[in-house]
Amino acid sequence: MRMLIAAKSGWGKSYVGQSYLEDNIKEFDHAIILDFKNEFRGLVKSGLASYVGVGQAEMGISVEGWRTIIEQNGTVVVDGEVLGPDTWREVATIIAKAARRVDGRVLVGVDEAHLVAPQDVKLPEAIKLLATTGRGKVSSIWITQRLQEIDEAVISQNNANLLGGFGSNRDRGKLDVEYPVEVHNPEADRVPNLPAELHHAEDGPVPLQKTEVNGVVRSSEWIYSTDEGEMERLDSASINMMAEHYGGSDQKLEHPF
Repeated sequence: MRMLIAAKSGWGKSYVGQSYLEDNIKEFDHAIILDFKNEFRGLVKSGLASYVGVGQAEMGISVEGWRTIIEQNGTVVVDGEVLGPDTWREVATIIAKAARRVDGRVLVGVDEAHLVAPQDVKLPEAIKLLATTGRGKVSSIWITQRLQEIDEAVISQNNANLLGGFGSNRDRGKLDVEYPVEVHNPEADRVPNLPAELHHAEDGPVPLQKTEVNGVVRSSEWIYSTDEGEMERLDSASINMMAEHYGGSDQKLEHPF
C-alpha cells in the first residue's frame, strides 16, 4: 500500500505522520523512516525504533549494508539533518533499493517527500518503484507540505490519502480526490456538495479547521480517503501516541512596531 499525508506548514502534519508510523510499524516485519529534519526522534527515545544518523561516513553505506541494517532492526529512523537535499535523495535511493531486498514485509516512511521525489528532476528507478508499486513486500507513507514540488507519481499512484488544509490554490489544484477540494481551503466559508460523511459533526459542510494555543497546534482536521471509495473526516485531537513528538510548530516572529 502507498499513502500520502499532506497539508500546509503549521497544520500538524509531522505529528499526524508520526502517529501513523507509530500505529503501523507493528504490522510489518521491518520499517525504515527517512527523517530529513530529525522530527521523529521521539520514536527512538521511546524505544520503538533504532537510530542511524547519516553523515560523511554513512553516505558510503551500500545497498547490501542498508539491507543488513534494516533486517537487524525492527524499525530504523534515518536522520538526514546534516545533508543537503541532493545528497539526501541519493541516500534515499540506496535505501529504497535495499528495502526491496529485505526478507520480510517492509514499511518505508518518507518525510519531506518533495525532497526525495521532486518533480523537477528525473526520478531514480528505485524511488519511482517505491512511489508506484505497493505489491509484494514494501509499503510506503509519503509526508509533505509542498504538493507543487513533489513528483506527480506520488500524488496519483497512492492507494490512500490523508489530507489537511492548504493555503494555496496551486496546492489544492494538485489534489486527486473524489469530493469538493474546497474543503481543504481553511479560508472558505461553506463547501457546497460536500458528502455528508465529510461534514463537521456540529457545523455541517464547512472546510477543515485547526485549533492553536499559544502558537502550538492542538488539533487539526483531515480527510482520509482511499481508492476504494472510503471517505472520513478525522480530528487529530483523538490521537494517542506512545512516543513524544518533537516536530512542533514554527517559531513565532515578533512584530517590531
